[in-house]
Amino acid sequence: MRAVIQRVSHAHVTVDNAVIGEIGKGYLILLGVGHADTTEQADRLWSKISRLRIFEDEAGKTNCSLSDVGGEVLVVSQFTLYANCKKGNRPSFVDAGAPDLANELYEYFVDLVRRDGFPVATGAFGADMKVELLNDGPFTIVLDTDEL
Repeated sequence: MRAVIQRVSHAHVTVDNAVIGEIGKGYLILLGVGHADTTEQADRLWSKISRLRIFEDEAGKTNCSLSDVGGEVLVVSQFTLYANCKKGNRPSFVDAGAPDLANELYEYFVDLVRRDGFPVATGAFGADMKVELLNDGPFTIVLDTDEL
């Protein structure tokens, strides 16, 4: 699995000009699922993300986690994180998970966030979405379960 985590002041996702998911301070997570991913990768990825200390404390140091600041999470499916651009100019997505598997693991990941008690909003899997955010910092981290 791959994730782009952005520390945000606020973010929302729209489908057909209607807001379907919205958060305040927290993480916007763009989540990609590979064809060989399992729930174990989702568990490991969320465990790492939930414990990241990338929010500032009173001294301005990045010492606080999502739970320390009462943060929220917006998770948006993003198969394009598996784009392969080695040959030519048109990306290949053969490494992305099949839609059924990807949706199942996406929903599983969202459930992990909920089980840990965080307010969570989502996009619509497979939909044409528009994502707006105010990146705080800016602070963006890319994680790949193959490297965790």
